Amino acid sequence: MLPLIALYGTIAGLIVAVPMVWLMLTLTPQTAPGNGALYGYLTMILAFTAVFVGIKHYRDRVLGGVIRFGPALLVGLGISAVASVFYVIGWEISLAYSDFDYAEAYSKSLVDAARERGASQAELQKTIADGASFARMYANPLYRVPITFVEMFPVGVLISLISAALLRNSRLLPARVRG
Repeated sequence: MLPLIALYGTIAGLIVAVPMVWLMLTLTPQTAPGNGALYGYLTMILAFTAVFVGIKHYRDRVLGGVIRFGPALLVGLGISAVASVFYVIGWEISLAYSDFDYAEAYSKSLVDAARERGASQAELQKTIADGASFARMYANPLYRVPITFVEMFPVGVLISLISAALLRNSRLLPARVRG
């Protein structure tokens, strides 16, 4: 089971990490898409198709076409964890080698949003202070790495739950009999 988890987790991790690193290293703040989070989560969902395929592979080729919910969920969670580690590594590479300062950009977006909604001067000062506090915390890898992992892993948990629930039914996409 572990080699299968490593294989499909690596595939999912590369699907999500490689485009992210490439974009972060080639785009400038002026050319970065404003809806990067949407693209990021769509890429995660695409990457997590490896969870479904990995569970199906385990069900059909290792277990003879039948799997219970628990083992299917464990395989999916394992694949999701490996993929999420790749995501974290990709993000850390992106932060280390690009000119993008996520903490600064995030803090600026908080202040801009407060201004747009007509925040008072006192509220703006609090927002600026909160942004500076976030930037200090985000500079610490012991804070940043788990936060980055948690961006992706819950999506994998959801996909794992759905895949395990679907694939426990052996009539759903049954294994082909080789003849």
